[in-house]
Amino acid sequence: MARAIWNDQVLAESETFETVEGNIYFPPESINREFFRESDHQTTCPWKGVASYYDVVVGDQVNGGAAWYYQAPSEAASHVKDHVAFWKGVDVEP
Repeated sequence: MARAIWNDQVLAESETFETVEGNIYFPPESINREFFRESDHQTTCPWKGVASYYDVVVGDQVNGGAAWYYQAPSEAASHVKDHVAFWKGVDVEP
């Protein structure tokens, strides 16, 4: 079971997930949406495509852009479509 935790809250938890370039991508149904807020931030990966970001919000603390996902990934990354990965201090336990 993989888990993503920040500020003592479980952001995502799943027995099934994808691992790409050392990052665990959680299926969309496994994230606790109450802790996520859409962000305007986007980046582009040369082989996966455009990544969109979420701010992670726990109580009054905000971790800006701490989660990302690919809404329309390239064919090579289609297996992570809408899956969510984390960084910026979010503890991910495989």
